[in-house]
Amino acid sequence: MRGYYGMPPRYSNCVPTDWPRRIVCLTEETTETLYLLGEQDRIVGVSGYTVRPPEARGKPKISAFINAKFDKIVELKPDLVLAFSDLQADITAELVRRGLNVVNFNQRGVEEILQMMLALARLVGAEDKGGKLVAGMRAELDSIAASAAGLPRRPRVFFEEWHDPLISGIRWVDELIEIAGGETLFPELRHCQGAKDRILSPETVAARDPEIVIASWCGRKVNKDWIRRRPGWSDTSAVRNGRIHEIKSTYILQPGPAALTDGVRQLHKIIAGAAA
Repeated sequence: MRGYYGMPPRYSNCVPTDWPRRIVCLTEETTETLYLLGEQDRIVGVSGYTVRPPEARGKPKISAFINAKFDKIVELKPDLVLAFSDLQADITAELVRRGLNVVNFNQRGVEEILQMMLALARLVGAEDKGGKLVAGMRAELDSIAASAAGLPRRPRVFFEEWHDPLISGIRWVDELIEIAGGETLFPELRHCQGAKDRILSPETVAARDPEIVIASWCGRKVNKDWIRRRPGWSDTSAVRNGRIHEIKSTYILQPGPAALTDGVRQLHKIIAGAAA
């Protein structure tokens, strides 16, 4: 039996006999997922922003977030490139034009993150390991939710992903705040995909009186004094009670394993402390 153009088929009885062996990851969450699956040897290139796991930093750096070294990627001869979201759509299009296979995930919520991990596991022929990995994460999320259910109250939480302009409401973080025991301040924003649609004025935030402020400024250390000095914020419960916190972006702003493990644990610790 011969396949198209006389080539031997790669499938026998519809079961794949080969899987991607050279993978380029344009964002950190797919890199971390492949490491957790034990498939890290397939990775031949990573984003320059990758920090998890630390050993992935030794892989060739081939991209930032909205730009990439196209010639270098092609030289690596990947049989699969993994991208994320509309923000990498132009990169995806250029790589496709250059003849590469690209899968662009677009996970935004907690369940979509878990589904991304399962899909990636299937792509590399590690479906069983992916199922176990996701089952473990679901169990931990359920455990945190059960702990949160025992809190005496659900504090109002404002999470800011950037400071100027002030941006909030990113969907998976909002969902994780609720799992961790908090009440999000602007739940209506979580279905707005673009950051420009989630911009708020400091006065609007102050009017809803956050009890906790959690900030995560990608690539920049949070300035708590700056937060306290915003117009009208001195009278908010969060500022009066000293409940301004930072969670580093690598733990919470990547829609992948980090947010569903270290990120949600940190959220729960902060929220439980304020709820007591």
